[in-house]
Amino acid sequence: MPRPRERVHPKVRGFDRAAAAYERGRPDYPSTAVRALGRVLGLARGRTVVELGSGTGKFTRALRPLGVSVVAVEPTRGMRRVFERTVPDVAVLNGTAEAIPLPDRFADAVVAAQAFHWFRPRPALREIARVLRPRGGVGLVWNTRDQSVAWSARITTILDRYGWQGVPRTRDDRWKAAFAETTCPFGPLHARVFRHSQRADPETFVDRVLSVSVVAIQPAPERRRVAEEIRELLRTDPLTRGRRSVTMPYRTEVYWAFLK
Repeated sequence: MPRPRERVHPKVRGFDRAAAAYERGRPDYPSTAVRALGRVLGLARGRTVVELGSGTGKFTRALRPLGVSVVAVEPTRGMRRVFERTVPDVAVLNGTAEAIPLPDRFADAVVAAQAFHWFRPRPALREIARVLRPRGGVGLVWNTRDQSVAWSARITTILDRYGWQGVPRTRDDRWKAAFAETTCPFGPLHARVFRHSQRADPETFVDRVLSVSVVAIQPAPERRRVAEEIRELLRTDPLTRGRRSVTMPYRTEVYWAFLK
């Protein structure tokens, strides 16, 4: 008898354990990118947005200046617990992108930040289309570390040991291809890129690495070893050595599309 399909990607289970580190270590989102997405999707007061894979609520908080009403959906208990503490005024539901616990035509827009690569793209797009009102849109956002900076590239080398290249985000063509199929309920995929940076103390960047799924699923001794390796990197790299605060550059990628 075949095994039932996992409710979420197996590596997502790491976020249940790493929710606190995720909240401490992950960057916020640039207001320029959020405003730009708000303009193209028509996000304003009186509009309803569903956020999929809402995590600890970092993007939820970034949406606040737009004045929209947000309903969050998050499949992992650990993330929901932190979300309920950081964004107590927004409802967070237990659900997935492939099975959104909301009625048809509920939202004006659906967004996902740092999350869509974990979804099964074709069923997720069908489900997103179901909960959208006519002419509704979907917005997808990612913060991606700038690999041209030597110490950021060294972090990637460390992550590679744990199957980092197996994380779906590195295979853009798979999820983008779903938008290009004739059966996709959405029109063309549009994109913009924004510059961003995260300035924080070195321990924040230790948490940044510990919150990565392929590290978070490791046994405790291995996670401690990774933490010490990152601390040593930050103590010795010419760009971070002796600094109380460090800046990591990012590219913030924003994509959007509308129902056909």
